[in-house]
Amino acid sequence: QVQLVESGGGLVEAGGSLRLSCAASGRTFSNYAMGWFRQAPGKEREFVAAISRSGSRTSYGDSVKGRFTIARDNAKNTAYLQMNSLKPEDTAVYYCAAAFSGSYAVHSNGYEYKYWGQGTQVTVSS
Repeated sequence: QVQLVESGGGLVEAGGSLRLSCAASGRTFSNYAMGWFRQAPGKEREFVAAISRSGSRTSYGDSVKGRFTIARDNAKNTAYLQMNSLKPEDTAVYYCAAAFSGSYAVHSNGYEYKYWGQGTQVTVSS
């Protein structure tokens, strides 16, 4: 079992930045690829970013490429999502997720993730 707890969400003006954190516990963090997803009211869950076990490979959703950066610190059992140049359309609940994976795998499909956090709200005002 892996427990995931997100933090760092909040209210920010358009053009601003936030850094989300995802603290993991319960199993060996470095055995899991990590991902970030988001869901806005009335919309389907959307892939945001993913990172491989070592952090050597990353993947991003088209809507956040060039603005968001995913990272991880295996010594701290934590994944991060640095969000820059935020837009009102980035407003959503952001979830981190963990998938037991091969060394270089990154996953953009939510169904590939077994463990999920409770989410953190990000609101971007115009």
